Amino acid sequence: MKRTYHPPMPGLKGIILTLMLTGIWFAAFSQVVSTDRRYIRIGELQNHYTAYGSDRAWNNTYYEGLRWPAGYFYQDNSVIRRQWIGCTNFTNARDEHYDNFAITFSEGNVGTALFPVELKQIAKFALPTVYVDGIDISAPYATDVDEIDPTIIPDRIVINKVNTLIGLTITRTIYAFSQQYHNNYFIQTWTLENTGNTDYDSEIELTRPLTGVRFSFGVRYSVCRDGASPVGSAQTYGKFSWVTKRGENYAAHAGEKITEANPIVDWIRCGFEYVGQNPVNAFDNIGGPYISKNGRLASPQHAGVAILHVDKSAGDHSDDPAQLLKLGWHAGDSYPGVTSYTKEGEPSMAILYNVLSGNPYMGLGGTTRFDETYMATHPDPSTVHNDGGGTNVWACYGPWDLQPGESVTFVEAEGVSGLNRQMCESIGARWKKAYLDPGDKGPFTLPDGSTTNDKDVYKNKWVFTGKDSILMTFGRAKRAMDAEYKIPQPPQPPPLVDVKSGGDRITVSWSASPSESESDFAGYKVFRAVGRTDTVFQEIYSGGKDIHAFADVSAIRGISYYYYVSAFNDGSKNSSGECNPPGPLLSSRYYTQTTEPAYLRRQAGSSLEDVVDADGNVITPGIRIVPNPYNIKSRVLQYTGENDKIMFLNIPGHCTIRIFTERGDLINQISHEDGSGDESWNSITSSRQVVVSGIYIVHFEVTADQYDSATNTLLYKKGDTAVRKLVIIR
Repeated sequence: MKRTYHPPMPGLKGIILTLMLTGIWFAAFSQVVSTDRRYIRIGELQNHYTAYGSDRAWNNTYYEGLRWPAGYFYQDNSVIRRQWIGCTNFTNARDEHYDNFAITFSEGNVGTALFPVELKQIAKFALPTVYVDGIDISAPYATDVDEIDPTIIPDRIVINKVNTLIGLTITRTIYAFSQQYHNNYFIQTWTLENTGNTDYDSEIELTRPLTGVRFSFGVRYSVCRDGASPVGSAQTYGKFSWVTKRGENYAAHAGEKITEANPIVDWIRCGFEYVGQNPVNAFDNIGGPYISKNGRLASPQHAGVAILHVDKSAGDHSDDPAQLLKLGWHAGDSYPGVTSYTKEGEPSMAILYNVLSGNPYMGLGGTTRFDETYMATHPDPSTVHNDGGGTNVWACYGPWDLQPGESVTFVEAEGVSGLNRQMCESIGARWKKAYLDPGDKGPFTLPDGSTTNDKDVYKNKWVFTGKDSILMTFGRAKRAMDAEYKIPQPPQPPPLVDVKSGGDRITVSWSASPSESESDFAGYKVFRAVGRTDTVFQEIYSGGKDIHAFADVSAIRGISYYYYVSAFNDGSKNSSGECNPPGPLLSSRYYTQTTEPAYLRRQAGSSLEDVVDADGNVITPGIRIVPNPYNIKSRVLQYTGENDKIMFLNIPGHCTIRIFTERGDLINQISHEDGSGDESWNSITSSRQVVVSGIYIVHFEVTADQYDSATNTLLYKKGDTAVRKLVIIR
């Protein structure tokens, strides 16, 4: 449509109309709030991405992000990605000349040197809706996605665009897959384009070449938040993380394809981290064994970044085997700050540009394998450089020269891998057994089948299989990139899952997957976890595509259950092994997994007190409290996975339950109005305190008249009451 320009009308309306017609008003629509984020939660690795182009994981409470494995609590691995760009011989829009100009990516620089103009997430299909007893548990995640585009290849794409003060626009595009062999990494493509745009609006301020363009990052991992408990609190920000690298011989292998016959290679350009020794611990804490619990290894993670492609130049987009300029390690919190993005800040920018050029700040960095170089002499990795912030994986790209409109692209994969939870449990338990018994010399079986008499060698050899795991992860990311991301696809999950608690069964039903019409579609599987979500889900049903419901009649009364439904195929379209192992593929559990419990419900009780016959036999049971007494020493014999759970059974369908101390203090009140005959209490007071040992009085008050559905006989009148004693031993 042809746009006609009209002279401005007088007053504010005229000014606004002029801005809109000339395009200057674009700034109001392109500016993105610096704190805006997009969350990807579809696979075993889950993360968020921030509008200003780099990410600090701190959420004012803990370091949040890169959760792997995402099905368990406290698996955050991300700490911070510090990031910088710079160039030489730069002249800004005010005709001020700088020999070096460099910018730090941080939220504090938004609006001064960084101008985020786009952040959005695109999904291949809409998030399924999941109900548990009428509660829409998927509702909190409905705003994750901005657009639906069924033509995209990955499950999710996040696009983030940031203009910078030097006129370089940086676009990072994040690709995420839910396919089971590719769901523990994210691929990020970075495009650096000389647009000349130095602010939020669409107006171009600079039309000059950019010379000596360099890009650098330092990234640190906690590996992981859970492991900080047995290792030490400073590990929450990665103080004791070791850095290692691979790919020193990348140039000799740059043209090779990774295959399923040889899926683990050490020539990929990458750096990754794993937990090291905290010197205050009198035990070997590699892997983060929980001595105070069952010995479980809480830090099996190996987390890092692989560089999959780097453009040779703006005119040659083939991969440059000579890149990166630097790949290694750097002290975590030792880096130059830019004092000002004006002439007063030029000396500080020159120092930063020197670091971007591959020279470690204050000499506190290098390109060796940090762990192999220093582990023998410095058991605590932070003592190598005495930087209390730990150590970063450090990388430097460039330099490139960019004419206006020219760009370069590089591709990274960020991933996390390591031992699975079952192995962490079994290896940790065996290690702890030997730790408690110094005479226990095994033998202990190592990953290669040989044995050792040393419990620490046993534990650590298993933990360090994570090195191969993360290299396999990076190899799969490269295989996906080489295949232009056209990896074999699992079927789409059911768009609707509905879990309903019943009196004698829990029913899981689902709608048909949009993939049912595909030739390789095979059917559906239902998985169940007992007591809590952060445990192993077991397959309890597998069937064809014509069935869309399953009745779980094996559920036990009083136990909480969690479910997910996966669609699966027969693997006929995943047979080549080009991108991953052949065989059937399943839709991700994270699309349909429930986070609210379902459980068998009793019919409402028909009497507040026991009704007995002439011989004293109970013919109609009254209200029961189970267990009573509650003894913490017997909690493993009570409700699986729910150690503090107490059940009120055979209660009226509508009543108020009040719990008092023996002296009459009300500590909690429960409104029971679902019509069933059972209600649970987690031994917590209304002020969120765990109750102590003692005798408690539980008062039940009927809140509505209730009738027998068969005879219409009045069972309870509103206001009827009953009292029970509860003994708690802790």
